[in-house]
Amino acid sequence: MRIFAALSLLRHLRSAVQVAFVPTVIAVFKSPLLIMHPREISRIFMSHVWKVFGNGLDELSRPIKKELIRENSHGVVLDIGAGHGHTLLYLDPATVTKYVALEPNTLMHSEIRALAATKGFTEGAGNLAILPYGAEDVSLVVSALGGPNTVDTMISILTLCSIHDPEPTLKGLVENVLKPGGIFVFFEHVLSNRDDVAWWQRFWTPVWKHAFDGCRLDRPTDVWVARMDAWKQASVWRKEGEEDEQLFWHKAGRFVKKD
Repeated sequence: MRIFAALSLLRHLRSAVQVAFVPTVIAVFKSPLLIMHPREISRIFMSHVWKVFGNGLDELSRPIKKELIRENSHGVVLDIGAGHGHTLLYLDPATVTKYVALEPNTLMHSEIRALAATKGFTEGAGNLAILPYGAEDVSLVVSALGGPNTVDTMISILTLCSIHDPEPTLKGLVENVLKPGGIFVFFEHVLSNRDDVAWWQRFWTPVWKHAFDGCRLDRPTDVWVARMDAWKQASVWRKEGEEDEQLFWHKAGRFVKKD
């Protein structure tokens, strides 16, 4: 892997620090006990990063998300790691009866609520729910949804890179949250199948995960999902036009759960 490509992550880190470091430090000064909770500090940092860069990152993957999400979403939709709720931009209100945003970073909830309202989804109308849980909190998610296997469509966009215990968490969500015959779609950055790129992904992950709320560059998420014995239909593909020699290797997938 060329050294320029291998070190490209430094540009992203610099940009993130420029916009998020000062407000994060201010937040810690206002609440010194945050020092005891590094994960919360990371979430504060990430919330400031996402305010500046979230829309641009959404725009970069708009074509593939439009195809992936709009064509496969119906009924009750669970958005894992909703962020600012950009998934709402691709949903068809005529086919989606309820949007459930699963987002543990409560600093992002106001953004979700505001965007959802512009698309006709509100808590007052009963077609919006914002859950402050992590994806690994499967039992809490099931309880909040009113019981097991109530979700028609499960979506993960650049989220599985950061959840705790990803394989058992995925298994729990698919088994206990997604309906039989339900659809799961994802768009994620994953571990490269090139050894040289994968080496650099593993090299940078310890730094990257602390800055970006647990995000890891070295997860073979596509492999984990595909090998689950839960699907009657499964397909995974690369993002069209993406070069091999880069640290963010994107793949999309569509899976239909067995009846």
